[in-house]
Amino acid sequence: MKSVTHSSKKSERDFVEIAWGAEYTERMTQSITWLQDEIADRMLQKLDIVKLDVKAVLLIPEFPGKYFSLLKKRFPGARVDGLYGEDISGISSMRVKLFQLWQHLFKGAHRSPFKDYLQTGKLAIPDNSVDLIFCDLLLQDLTDPPHFLQECWRVLKEGGLLTFSYLGPDTGKELRALEVGPLKLKNLVSPWDMHDMGDALLGERFSDPVMDMEYLHLDYESDDLLLADAHALKLIQAKPSQALEKGYLPQKLTLEVVYGHAWAIGKHLAKAQDNVAYVDINQIGRKTRSDSA
Repeated sequence: MKSVTHSSKKSERDFVEIAWGAEYTERMTQSITWLQDEIADRMLQKLDIVKLDVKAVLLIPEFPGKYFSLLKKRFPGARVDGLYGEDISGISSMRVKLFQLWQHLFKGAHRSPFKDYLQTGKLAIPDNSVDLIFCDLLLQDLTDPPHFLQECWRVLKEGGLLTFSYLGPDTGKELRALEVGPLKLKNLVSPWDMHDMGDALLGERFSDPVMDMEYLHLDYESDDLLLADAHALKLIQAKPSQALEKGYLPQKLTLEVVYGHAWAIGKHLAKAQDNVAYVDINQIGRKTRSDSA
C-alpha cells in the first residue's frame, strides 16, 4: 500500500490519503495508468460545477482505466472518441485493444493512434466536431504546447471546453536535490507552471481560463518502486544498472499537478493582433430592404 500526502495550494490544508493499493502495484512498473486514473477522477470532480451540453468527447491520451465509466456516467449518451498512446505493454495493451474493439463495434468511434499527432502535429479530428476535450497528464511531455492548444481550438465546437491536467515544474524535486550520482535525471519537456499555461491559453484565443494546482506526495517503502515510478514519469532516463547505496534515494516524490479549463468562444473572430480582434467579413450581416420592411 502506498501513502499519498496531498497538499493543496488552493485550500491551504494538508491531509493524508491511503490510495492505489495492491491492484496497481504491478502496473506501476509499466506505465502511469495508476496516476492517470486518480487525476482523471479529480478532473471529473472539478467538472461537477461546469454546465455543459456534451454530445462528443475527445480523450487525449486515452488509456484503459476505471475513469471511463465515470466519464460516461457524467455525460450519459455522449460519443467518446480518443487518441491513445502506444507505450503500454502486457495486460494493459490487451485492455486497450479490447476497449478499441468495443468502441468500433458499439460506438462507431473513429480511432487514431496518438503517435500520429506527434508525427504530424495534427489531431485526426474534423474542425468544430467535439464539445469537450479531456486531456489527462500530457502537456508536460509535449515539445510545443501552444501548437497543441491551437489544435484543440480547431476541433472544439463554438462554446466547447478544454479541460486538462499536467505535471508542473516542482515534480520530482527530491531527485534534483540529490548530489551527482548514478541516476541520470531528465527534465520535463515542458516544465510550465500554471501562470505560463494561463498566458498560453489566452494567447491561443481561449476564454475564461481557470487554473488550479496541488501537490501530491508519494511515500515509498522500497527504492525499486520509487525508481519504477520515476522512470514511468520520465524523471530519469533509465533505472541505474548498479545497486544504489542504501539511503541514497529519498523516500518520497513530489508531484505538482496543475489543472485547468478554458472555453472556445468567439471562433468566428480572427486571431487577435496587437490586442485587436478582427471579424471575418463573411460574418457581418447586412440588412436588405425586405429585412427592414
